[in-house]
Amino acid sequence: MKIASWNVNGIRSVTGKGFEDWFRESKCEIVCVQEIKAFEAQVDDSIRHPLKFNSYWKSAKKPGYSGVAIYSKREPEGIREGLGVSEFDDEGRVLIADFPDFSLVNAYFPNSQRDHARLDYKLRFCETMRKFLKKEVSKGRNVILCGDYNIAHQEIDLKNPKSNENNAGFLPEERAWMTEFLSQGFKDTFREIEKGPGHYTWWSYRPGVREKNIGWRLDYHCVNEEFFPRVKKTIIQPDVKGSDHCPVVLELR
Repeated sequence: MKIASWNVNGIRSVTGKGFEDWFRESKCEIVCVQEIKAFEAQVDDSIRHPLKFNSYWKSAKKPGYSGVAIYSKREPEGIREGLGVSEFDDEGRVLIADFPDFSLVNAYFPNSQRDHARLDYKLRFCETMRKFLKKEVSKGRNVILCGDYNIAHQEIDLKNPKSNENNAGFLPEERAWMTEFLSQGFKDTFREIEKGPGHYTWWSYRPGVREKNIGWRLDYHCVNEEFFPRVKKTIIQPDVKGSDHCPVVLELR
């Protein structure tokens, strides 16, 4: 089984930039997208149900902002919208699909912003997510948390760590949360297997940045450690364009 995650930076925008071709060629059973910036009623049926996949949407209340969606070839046993906390759920940041052998959490983590104005909000979101996942695991559920975390965890996860030490996404508080999260029984599926540098999932739109691979790894699939033996590999697809992020594909045994 293959599960893709992609911050598309606008579902209506990416559909004119090869999204449908990528969707077909990826041969994924599940595709999670973040930052859709649209309501379901604003897109046509070819986007709601590509290849006749089921789709589930959690849009922000604010038009043109945030939002996540899950496309699934097979119908989940259940769908849960959000974490039950209005300050996060009103921004359409989480959608959960329950399957027999795991729960898939599609998440768009907040950006703490250039002036760090939303750092406290982001850390509250992170801690709410951690507690939710721990509770799911305590009930015997396996979990996959995929999406745009808006965190580059370690220096290896961005091209220029020294010059970004005080920038959103690489703040000490964000990185410390990620370290703590991974110490509590969760695995970063990509980094558990690939130890080398130069693997990024986001690039600035500034000219030449992506071509020079001056990027950040902000997009992850993390799983509880009991489920990790099911992980075959995680593949970053930097050559797939259409957004400032690229898709990341988790392949399960």
